[in-house]
Amino acid sequence: MSLVRLNIKGISYSQTQSGAYALVLSEVKGNRTLPIVIGAFEAQSIAIALEKEIKPPRPLTHDLFKTFADRFQIIIKQVIIHKLVDGVFYSSLICERDKIEEIIDTRTSDAIALATRFDAPIFTYENILDKAGIYLKMKDELNPGTEDEIEIEKILETTETVEKSSFTGDSLKQLNEKLEQAVENEDYELAAKIRDEINKRTI
Repeated sequence: MSLVRLNIKGISYSQTQSGAYALVLSEVKGNRTLPIVIGAFEAQSIAIALEKEIKPPRPLTHDLFKTFADRFQIIIKQVIIHKLVDGVFYSSLICERDKIEEIIDTRTSDAIALATRFDAPIFTYENILDKAGIYLKMKDELNPGTEDEIEIEKILETTETVEKSSFTGDSLKQLNEKLEQAVENEDYELAAKIRDEINKRTI
């Protein structure tokens, strides 16, 4: 089975599970996306790793793992999402130390959180994309009615809702104060949104 490389497209609120988020991966050479439901903690951890300018006052669990691995010269070479059973994705970390390679079973959300910290590529198998992938089309090209198209509409609508900032009435000074407060409270998802709003205004 051939491997397909994926990129992180974004994180959105899940409309199907309360308190969960949808991590949306997209294939590098194609237009399919792979939505994966993850927990709030993992969503925050991935968001903080993607937002390079936000540094938590204390290391998160995945940051601790990265520091531990660096100290003992362990690298993560790649992440493979290798199985899908009853809607649950199973993943592996391909690690290396002293030129010896090891395969470690992991939750997919943890695997992605670590991949962002190690700059490791993310892969899945073609048959998993065939089974769970959703074709990402321009909204005006969508033909309503199919389950895939309805699902991608939900992802797009949710992402748009997240991207529509609720900080439009705040000044840059107020935004920076809110950013500091969010980091202090370890609410990294909120901090990432505030940082995005600041960046939009300063470009």
